[in-house]
Amino acid sequence: MIKLDVIVLNNKKKYLGFRQITAGRFASPLGSLPMLQKSAASSRNSLRLARFCYTANRVRVAVRSQVQALPSVQDDWRAWLPEEKAQVFCAYVEQLEAVYTMFSVALNEALELRRTGSIGKSYQAVFVTSGLCTRLAVRLSALLRALADHAKHYGTVPNAAPLDPANFRGTKKQRTARMSDLLSRVLLTQRSQFLHKIGTLEEMVADLRKDFRHAAEDLGTGASSRPTADWDAVDTTHYDLNTCLREGIVLLKSFLLVLPEDQLGTFQKAVRAQMQAPDSVVLSRHHFLRRRRIVSIERQ
Repeated sequence: MIKLDVIVLNNKKKYLGFRQITAGRFASPLGSLPMLQKSAASSRNSLRLARFCYTANRVRVAVRSQVQALPSVQDDWRAWLPEEKAQVFCAYVEQLEAVYTMFSVALNEALELRRTGSIGKSYQAVFVTSGLCTRLAVRLSALLRALADHAKHYGTVPNAAPLDPANFRGTKKQRTARMSDLLSRVLLTQRSQFLHKIGTLEEMVADLRKDFRHAAEDLGTGASSRPTADWDAVDTTHYDLNTCLREGIVLLKSFLLVLPEDQLGTFQKAVRAQMQAPDSVVLSRHHFLRRRRIVSIERQ
């Protein structure tokens, strides 16, 4: 793990202090995205929140009062957020990162125990990661649902970049990302592209949560008939869930940039409500999500 210092500036670029965040050792697969490559080539104090699970560079979260319409997701990522929105963004990201760190560190410990030959202990350790994976998936899904519901109800139109199959390891998730990329090229409106991407990510997160739980619990209870394949599955699933997390953080930044100031409180209430939604409601939504989204695409 590493310690990340987040620098906070006001709208006059006056130093207000910094927060320290603990981040996991697993690298973010989104490090290859163009927007992050440009970030890496910029100054030491450039905005790098999407990469902070594996970089110790300082991150600047500055604020600016005026929201501007920007042409791309890359521009969104480099843009300033107004102070209140910046606080909301940092709070949600820190919550997600805290859960992700616990998940990734626990899984890393299980993998290390297996590598060093402590098979029995590795099974015990990987069994614990199932609950941590579920906790991360539930929180990320809640944020995605809140983004989608607000965009539908209020007509919010953020930028959204297509999913890149190269950022996923699982064959099924790579295929889903390719299909999402293809559909994003034929959807007629920017709003449709944003909602389609959220729907795809929500499906992925639900599937990854289920796949990880089955593999980890089979290993932990000794019921696995193919332990090598299940170990590969938990490693790959972790990687792809991390990709979904990074994509969700980028979507949140683009969304907050175009969100009217007077709707920020409403959005926060929606996130809290989604966080408290019963798990059965979340699963029911996932079962019908593909059908509703396909119908919506056909109407385009």
